[in-house]
Amino acid sequence: MAESLRQQLDRRLSQLKNERDKGWLPLWRDISDHIAPDMGRWNTSDVNEGKRRDQLIINSTGRSALKVLASGMFSGMTSPSRPWFKLATPDAALMEFGPVKTWLHQAELAMQDVFARSNLYNVLPTLYAEQGAFGIGAIACMPDDDEFIRFYNFTAGSYMAATSARQQVDTLYREFKMTARQMEQQFGKEALSSTVQTLLSTNPDAWVDVCHAVEPNDKRIATRDDSRNMPIRSVYWEKGGDQDKMLRESGFKSSPIMVPRWDVNGENVYGSGPGSVALGDTKALQLMEKRKAQMLEKGVNPPMGAPGSLRGQRASILPGDITYIDQNAIGQGFAPLYEINPGWYSALRSEIMAHEERINTAFFVDLFLMISSMDDVRTATEIAARKEEKMLMLGPVLERMNDELLDPLIDRVFNLMMEQSAPRWAGLLPGNPMLPPPPKELAGMDLNVEYVSILAQAQKALGVSGIERAIGFAGNLAGIQPDIIDKIDFDQAVDEYTAMLGVPPTIVRSDQDVAQMRQARAQAQQQQAAMEQMSAGIQGAKLLSETDVSGDNALTALVGQ
Repeated sequence: MAESLRQQLDRRLSQLKNERDKGWLPLWRDISDHIAPDMGRWNTSDVNEGKRRDQLIINSTGRSALKVLASGMFSGMTSPSRPWFKLATPDAALMEFGPVKTWLHQAELAMQDVFARSNLYNVLPTLYAEQGAFGIGAIACMPDDDEFIRFYNFTAGSYMAATSARQQVDTLYREFKMTARQMEQQFGKEALSSTVQTLLSTNPDAWVDVCHAVEPNDKRIATRDDSRNMPIRSVYWEKGGDQDKMLRESGFKSSPIMVPRWDVNGENVYGSGPGSVALGDTKALQLMEKRKAQMLEKGVNPPMGAPGSLRGQRASILPGDITYIDQNAIGQGFAPLYEINPGWYSALRSEIMAHEERINTAFFVDLFLMISSMDDVRTATEIAARKEEKMLMLGPVLERMNDELLDPLIDRVFNLMMEQSAPRWAGLLPGNPMLPPPPKELAGMDLNVEYVSILAQAQKALGVSGIERAIGFAGNLAGIQPDIIDKIDFDQAVDEYTAMLGVPPTIVRSDQDVAQMRQARAQAQQQQAAMEQMSAGIQGAKLLSETDVSGDNALTALVGQ
């Protein structure tokens, strides 16, 4: 007998969970205990639990460094205060065509507005922190009636993932809790089990175990276009509920999940990040801090030795207090048995500082707080050089972030906006489209995404400085050989330079507009030259007409008459 969809989902969830728990969960819990105590969920019963999880943390350097990393990645890659991506065409010449250039810019502005109205910029900092700690993070982009799209962040331990043949995460299973009231709001009362329906009237805020699976739909019928035959399958079901009921079975044309990983080794599904790199130093740091505290405690509250005559008598080491000792007990005074060597405190402090430095390096704190961490004033040139050097270390991470987070995110939102706009262009649905109709030159063309964030521009800084050095070099040679300047295409240099800097395309004129301006300027110069020539001729004729040719004069002398 063939398995039902519910049985298939339960079986695969169990398999993925066993694989994750065996290989990755102990490491994640260790990282959470020592670096990120407010992240991770190891039991579904932990929902809405406010218990402390930082008992193993004495020195919070790792925790603080993780926050710097998350803030730096957020501000450097996806800052809401400035554009961080651009749309482009594969054809570079088409990018210089005015209508195409204008439409792409309008689409960028529309997408930025959608991102700003959604909760994306609330979710991304947490995602970056999850990546920094556990090496992997997960969010979902779902349609929303109020905000058009809404993003949901998932913490480590609450989900299981699987990859495709291309080594990209295409499957996500989750175990989480919802209240009976939330389940009614999202799925409707009829989809709930009889037990949950009863809870709606008796205890609507009771927590219920729910499962969710997002995966490629290998059972779809391609000729059907309903929600259950989409390329991506999305199924919600109640764990332990009625076996013949699904809370919701639907699908998507494009995957709503983004599961970026910091670094991946081989065929691993889950990644590793700075948290695992800094874990050893963080543990050692806590041990060093404990030893330092013990040493200070022994210094201010040392173990004491006393003569046997004081047995059962009152003895005190409180400030200003007096302990009476038998005067006949020579050499048996009331004194510390162990005195701390001050040199050990300096050694411990040096070791602690070394661990802190290595932790900050693992989390790229020296990059994101580079200027403020400099011990003296530096020149702008030196700051730029140091920034370029450190950006080389973050380059592979940024490329993976583009591939596994930002590219699918922008594709997902752009496709949803196109689906909303297309029927409104045709007048089939009321309301305003979110995107303007594209020019015919873009029909059937796949667009490219270029990133112009602070970190992306820093990666391109080497190219910018290369252009500057090349033009400067040509300018110096032009003093010796002026025609060497002909080797530089200054129009292309400006295009490349402004593109690397992320300058808005509306600022830089297209090649077509520049050609028209230059043609008009040349025509105006020709007309001006003709007018000047005509004016000179008229002035000469006037002068000639006013010349006295009778008798001896300069003119007759000139012609020899």
